[in-house]
Amino acid sequence: MVSKRDYYEVLGVQRNASDTEIKSAYRKLAIAHHPDKNPGNKEAEDKFKEAAEAYEVLRDPQKRQIYDQYGHQGLEGAGFSGFRGFEDIFSSFGGIFEDLFGFGGTGRSRSRSQRGNDLRYDLNLTFLQAVFGAETELDIEKTAICPQCNGSACQPGTYPETCRHCGGSGEVSRSQGFFTVRTPCPICRGTGQVIATPCKECSGNGRVVIQKKVSVKIPAGVDNGSRLRLTGEGEAGSYNGPPGDLYVFISVEPHEQFQRSNTDIVYRAQISFVQAALGEEITVPTLQAEKHIKIPKGAQPGELFRLHGEGIPSLKTGKRGDQIVQFDIRTPTGLSKKQEDLLREYKRLESGKLTTKLKNILKGNVA
Repeated sequence: MVSKRDYYEVLGVQRNASDTEIKSAYRKLAIAHHPDKNPGNKEAEDKFKEAAEAYEVLRDPQKRQIYDQYGHQGLEGAGFSGFRGFEDIFSSFGGIFEDLFGFGGTGRSRSRSQRGNDLRYDLNLTFLQAVFGAETELDIEKTAICPQCNGSACQPGTYPETCRHCGGSGEVSRSQGFFTVRTPCPICRGTGQVIATPCKECSGNGRVVIQKKVSVKIPAGVDNGSRLRLTGEGEAGSYNGPPGDLYVFISVEPHEQFQRSNTDIVYRAQISFVQAALGEEITVPTLQAEKHIKIPKGAQPGELFRLHGEGIPSLKTGKRGDQIVQFDIRTPTGLSKKQEDLLREYKRLESGKLTTKLKNILKGNVA
């Protein structure tokens, strides 16, 4: 078992050093041996951990008293065995590392900065807006950095003060036997600072509610349920944290003539049974203009005709799908006597054909 060095020796201070001297000594060692400044340096990592353990004991009056009287064994008997790893160190000393490197100055340190909340906006589009894209403005209510205090929450000309209740650590301690339990400071809520003179504009919040118009470009080809992300257009962050994002959820109104099928559109063309039987050129609407198509002779109900490139643009490739024309054959109503007579004659002729064909089958003339 490797023996531990004397904690006062580790920090380079006298045994009667004040709290300020101990903290100052630790700050210097933390800067010199911080793992972000010494990547891959095992010796620096060990010294960083050793200094953190020494500071953890000597900054705590109860642990320091036990250590002064009974040494390392006394601390082990009281349940203190050092830190398990870097995360424990950064979690315990987050306030110090924020002072050393600034908010977000190290990815490992605990920071008060918080990302702003994301926002949702439900946007209704017409069928044609979804097909061809559109540009629009959204009216958004959200929080933004206070323009008066620039997010500091302090009245201009004043600054946050160190919390006297916790001494700026953001934590308060209470003893339970040989153990010390730390909880977030109830006065500063763990920040280590208090706002003595709050900004009047935002009431010390650092953020205000605003109305903002946000321009958004709808890409061609969006569909029901499509989601657009506008980076940085959400709520403002806290303590210099980044803003959230704005998510726009698309809802598309149905069209009275067209139905969507992926990038294709379907149009049901109503034609008479005469047109279906004899064939005819008809005009059908498309998304942009009218097109002439030829009904083939003998067209059947539900038969399809495809107009290439007349559909919806793909969001991935921009290539347009097709328009599918589906023939819907209508049964005529309100026939005149002459029309009925002609249909009966047609029926008689069809019956004659069937009779002749049946006779030929019976005679073996038709396979």
